[in-house]
Amino acid sequence: MTREKVLIVDDEKSARIGLSELVEAWGYESKIATDGMDALGIASEFKPAALITDVIMPRLDGFGLLARVREEMPETAVILLTGQGNVEDAVRAVKEEGAFYYLEKPINTRQLQLVLRRAIEQSATQHENQRLRRRLSEYGIFGKLIGTSHAMRQIYTTIEQVAGSAVSVLISGESGTGKEVVANTIHELSPRSTRPFVAINCSAIPETLMESELFGHERGAFTGAISRREGCFELANTGALFLDEIAEMPVMLQAKLLRVLEERRVRRVGGNKEIAIDVRVLAATNKDPQEAVRRGELREDLLYRLNVIHIKLPPLRERREDIPLLAEHLMDELSPRHGRQVKFIDTSVLELFSRYPWPGNVRELRNVIEHAIVVCEGPRIDPSHLPPHLEVGSPITPDETISFPVGIALDQAERELILRTLIKTGNNKTRAAEVLQISLKTLHNKLKAYREAEEEIQ
Repeated sequence: MTREKVLIVDDEKSARIGLSELVEAWGYESKIATDGMDALGIASEFKPAALITDVIMPRLDGFGLLARVREEMPETAVILLTGQGNVEDAVRAVKEEGAFYYLEKPINTRQLQLVLRRAIEQSATQHENQRLRRRLSEYGIFGKLIGTSHAMRQIYTTIEQVAGSAVSVLISGESGTGKEVVANTIHELSPRSTRPFVAINCSAIPETLMESELFGHERGAFTGAISRREGCFELANTGALFLDEIAEMPVMLQAKLLRVLEERRVRRVGGNKEIAIDVRVLAATNKDPQEAVRRGELREDLLYRLNVIHIKLPPLRERREDIPLLAEHLMDELSPRHGRQVKFIDTSVLELFSRYPWPGNVRELRNVIEHAIVVCEGPRIDPSHLPPHLEVGSPITPDETISFPVGIALDQAERELILRTLIKTGNNKTRAAEVLQISLKTLHNKLKAYREAEEEIQ
């Protein structure tokens, strides 16, 4: 397992060696530097997640080193060690110049250990953000979210803004738009990313069991409670809890949830003591939140508590420009899983995708691609590999017309009409026959005649 790297900078030999030994004992990999200039040379190769530096040093002091590190290695967290006379400057460095923290000498080792752990967590988050920005720029991928549309880029920006805090986030959107993926991405970009992420679907748990599922229970609390059980809040402690379909939670239980969110304490069912918790809550609903409040499905006070930040995901039909990128990404992800070598999606398939309304959103697109991969025997997905409902669900609209010049032969007009209809139905012959109001056998016979005629000409 790779250890996180920490650079120790101090012009006093005993101080830097002592700190290095301490940091190594905490499980980190460390290197030492004698002053700021020495540290810059080492850091460019060592690439530390955190840098602990004294303030008073020759050549380049701690404040000068901080400025250079923020400019050249912005993902490295800087912790300043300061004497009494430099506290005011150190405070300003934290507030205005980007230092992570400052500690006064003599150092409290327990405090340093906690600060260093948080600094490295922040560094990891910033590093992941930078990686995601590069992937978004190059491939249109942000975590597990795919798309370069304006709507999705706005969502990426919001995620970046909220990830570093502990505020509650409410995610709304139709079923299949990726609400849990957004919640997971927020968690993975947060300082809590190494802590638990617990997800619970409020619509999938019987009302009689939901309180126990959320808050846990003590042995004998009810029939069947043969042992003590921790609830989701305890399991997610120091991490994040994702409450999917929050508007499906019984209203009486919503009041208990609100109390837990406000007091940060939970009591197990059948228990007589409260347990302190530190949990970030992310919630989601496929309903309009305000409409759910009006219908009495969601408590207004709970909505206000959860809705500190609101992310509304657009349905797939409102970001059709993302469909080709999504489809190709899903193909690359799912093809190896099924032992296939599918590498291409025919343009006629993408044209069909662009017209289809996608009522099941990204989840439905994933299912369609997976179906196509399973039935496809070659390297390319074509319309014949798609589920029948997809093509039936993409009707030819009445305003689509074909013009023929006066004097064209009837058989030529018929041929053109048949071939155009096949293109519109993605080469689905059954659907084309229905549109043309002829039998499938008649359509096959006519296509066979067209092929034979072309062969004779050649």
